[in-house]
Amino acid sequence: MAQFFKFTLATIVGLFLFFLLSFLILIGIVASTASSEEVVINKNSVLELKLDQPINERQPKDPFDELGIPFGVGSSGYGLDEIKASIRKAKKDDKIKGIFLNVEMVDAGMATLEEIRKELIDFKQSKKFIVAYNDICSEKAYYLISVADKMYINPQGAFELNGLSAETMFFKGMLEKLNIDVNIFKVGEFKSAVEPLFLDKMSEPNRLQVTSFLNSLNDYYLQNVAKSRNKTVADLKLISDSMLVHSPEDALKYGLVTNVGYYDEALDYIKKRSGLSENAKMTLVTLKKYRKVAGTSDSEYSKNRIAVIYASGDIVNGEGDDESIGGTKFANEIRKARKDKAIKAIVLRVNSPGGSAMASDVIWREVMLARKEKPVIASMSDYAASGGYYIAMACDTIVAHPNTITGSIGVFGIIPNFQGFLNDKLGITLDRVKTGKFSDLPTVTRRMTDFEKRIVQREVEKIYTDFTTKAAKGRDMTLAELQKIASGRVWSGVEAKERGLVDVLGGLEDAVKIAATRAKLGTNYRVKNLPAQRSFLEEWMGDVNKEVKIRSLRAELGEMYPYFEQLQKVSRLQGIQARLPFELKVQ
Repeated sequence: MAQFFKFTLATIVGLFLFFLLSFLILIGIVASTASSEEVVINKNSVLELKLDQPINERQPKDPFDELGIPFGVGSSGYGLDEIKASIRKAKKDDKIKGIFLNVEMVDAGMATLEEIRKELIDFKQSKKFIVAYNDICSEKAYYLISVADKMYINPQGAFELNGLSAETMFFKGMLEKLNIDVNIFKVGEFKSAVEPLFLDKMSEPNRLQVTSFLNSLNDYYLQNVAKSRNKTVADLKLISDSMLVHSPEDALKYGLVTNVGYYDEALDYIKKRSGLSENAKMTLVTLKKYRKVAGTSDSEYSKNRIAVIYASGDIVNGEGDDESIGGTKFANEIRKARKDKAIKAIVLRVNSPGGSAMASDVIWREVMLARKEKPVIASMSDYAASGGYYIAMACDTIVAHPNTITGSIGVFGIIPNFQGFLNDKLGITLDRVKTGKFSDLPTVTRRMTDFEKRIVQREVEKIYTDFTTKAAKGRDMTLAELQKIASGRVWSGVEAKERGLVDVLGGLEDAVKIAATRAKLGTNYRVKNLPAQRSFLEEWMGDVNKEVKIRSLRAELGEMYPYFEQLQKVSRLQGIQARLPFELKVQ
């Protein structure tokens, strides 16, 4: 009887899961069909850029997103590529009268914001309007809305203009409480990625480099905002450093915004600018809807291709996933682009704090092979540091934004010792048998000997020498010259260009134009984005459980989720690393 109930229950559960899966797949198919349908825009419409989700390099394929399904299926976030494409499309669209910026705590890096901001400035050449409204205006949000013709801030809202900051979490105290020792191996005075494991605050070299590149980013920020608001940099610096703005009224007083008003007042102004009467209906077109509107092509069909290979996330060994740069996967993508006769040039778009030294070298090798056959240009986004710089340094030309964070040419290794934690905290003991003196090296369940530490340190130094030698060759420097600006030090894009680590200051489009020029294509080319994004069914069958888990954790942990994410990154580190600190967030 027990067996009968067991098999009956298993059958019921199996049928339930089958029908649930079938239902979700059906919804996905319907959503995919709906998302492929062309959207028609009414006259006197306004494109609303409500950037309330994280901004990624590319727009993920997410048919569920079109239906607004609430139970956590599908990807979240906007793609920088789609945001820029939509702004360009709106510039030429006679039915779009202007853009409504509705941003607050925008979740994006400074270089990402730079690319959006430049598109907005270019959009204004069409003589169409840009109106912004904020309940809360963060420093990053203000960098975007400062280009607007009208800026409304809620009377009860908040406005921030007090400079940039970067915060690092330190785990030394936690590790001591857990009785976990950590063996640190590194090369580079400024290589600060390992500091959170053995310090409780920044070292002086680390504080020096962070202060330097933050001031560089802040100076560039103030220069651009000053230009947009018809102010001097000195005026803005005084306002920022003296914390003169405490309220929306203060922002209005100092000319940082044009209006203190409510959401409906901003909409009324937009109606007037659109030529509509007070009672007329105005259509706000969301970004998710507008990206499905058919656009106009700037050029005729061409058989020539420029491959843009997007490399975003931590660099890891193997295939990786959608949120990381797998050494094997991306080496293969570059190899295929090299062998494809239709692809005349390659742009490697890097947005990475680094990661596995071995995976970085695997990708570097393919870049070296590719540049022998066709132009290869690097385009740096928010981060292209350490391993991120490693995969870019072999390119013919390196293009970075002034506010890109790059450099960090250094390596490190970590081998923890959990023996104390297992023995004293959990009551677990271990014993071992081995055929040789070092058969269990590396191990995380006993203390390393001094000799074993020297073995690992020599390996780290060997990889650092290889890194700097290759970087010096790629940048046409002597090793001594390169090492003066290496040592793991982090630079802004401006600082990196001054020191020869970067060739050109600009964005992705600048890198594509350089690639076209090098390949002698003129305007006779099309861009091919790689790697190819996965289909709905591939997404569903592969990552739905992971996505649901991530969304659930985000909802449960709220503002604490980034700290949980940092701990996860620490636990995933394998092998010798070339990367920035675990989390370096500029805000």
